[in-house]
Order: sequence, then C-alpha cells, then structure tokens
Amino acid sequence: MEENKAFNEAMEPERAPAQEPKKQKMTLDQALVEIVSVLSTSIIAIMIIFTFVFRIVGVIGPSMQQTLHENDWLLVSAFNFKHDRGDIVIITQPNNIIGMQSEPIVKRIIAVAGDKLDIDFENAAVYVNDKKIDEPYLNTPTTDDEGAFDYPVVIPEGKVFVMGDNRQHSTDSRSTLIGLIDERYILGQVRFRFSPFNQMKYFSDYRYE
Repeated sequence: MEENKAFNEAMEPERAPAQEPKKQKMTLDQALVEIVSVLSTSIIAIMIIFTFVFRIVGVIGPSMQQTLHENDWLLVSAFNFKHDRGDIVIITQPNNIIGMQSEPIVKRIIAVAGDKLDIDFENAAVYVNDKKIDEPYLNTPTTDDEGAFDYPVVIPEGKVFVMGDNRQHSTDSRSTLIGLIDERYILGQVRFRFSPFNQMKYFSDYRYE
C-alpha cells in the first residue's frame, strides 16, 4: 500500500501554487468619491444629532450670573426632555422686550404646573408649595417685584414660572414683559458649557429638596 501511494504521488503533476487575486488599485477619482461619501454621511449624522438631540446656544446678557455669563456657549439637550423645577432651560417664547423678540432666553425653572408659588420680596424668600426653597446658585437676592402677579399664585397647566439666577438683573416671569412660559416654547435643558474652554462645565439636575 505504501508503495502504491508513493507511486501515485510521483505520477501526479506538480500543482502550481495558488495565486492571490490581484488587488485593484483605487484611482484618484474613486478615492475622492469615497471621501465625499464618508463626509456626506458624517455631516448628515451631525445634522440629525443637532436637530433632534442637541442644540448650541449662546448666552446674551447677565441674567444668569454667576451660573452663566454673557458669551458662554452651551450645549442644550432637546431629546426626551421633561422639564422640572431647578432645570436651566432655553426659551423661545415671544415677549415684549424690544429687540429680543426673536432671541432665545436662558432661565431657571422655579415652579411647574400645579405648584403654588409665593415670593416674599421683603425677606428675599421663594416658597414652592408652602416650603422655602434653597437657592445656592443665586447671585443677587429676590427683592424685586416686577408686577406680573399677586402672590401666591398657582401655576396653570401647560405653564412654568422661570427666573434668572441674577435676580436683580433679570427680566423673567415676575415681569409682565415675559410672564409665565408656555411649555411648548421650552427648547431644551442646558447640559454643558463648552466655551470659554477654560470654564467648561457639565450641569447636573438640581432639584429642590
């Protein structure tokens, strides 16, 4: 058997080594088409993300100092967003401030639908549902009554009450120029400050205890 096997192997013609298929070189035109295709896909993906998930908004004015400053640039989350007390939000509701009709504004939500809100301007104290809230973020105290409401006030459905952290330099829901904010005009929640680069900050949820 061993002899027959050796004889058969000797009679078989030598098999040529298998040759690997030649790789086709990509031409310059093909490379350019590939690059354009990748870039186009990336741009479309970025556009979708910043249309439905995140938005970029700049801060105008001093109303949110010291939390935010003029010319800060913010990343705003608009995806699956359910606003709550303490959230810093971007609002697009039209108002009566000359020159600001089309400008988004940034404020903090103080009370939501169903809340009873009271402000003691003499003692600079804010009460939500009969409980004084802790506001460590304030830059100036809440001492200015701008005439929009007789307090206490119950926030109606579909509305929120907002104020800036720099209370003496903020036109907000206390004023007849803005008043209560319709929930439909809340663009999203401020999540991250990415500019100035040396002051980058992530804003976690702040909830009143």
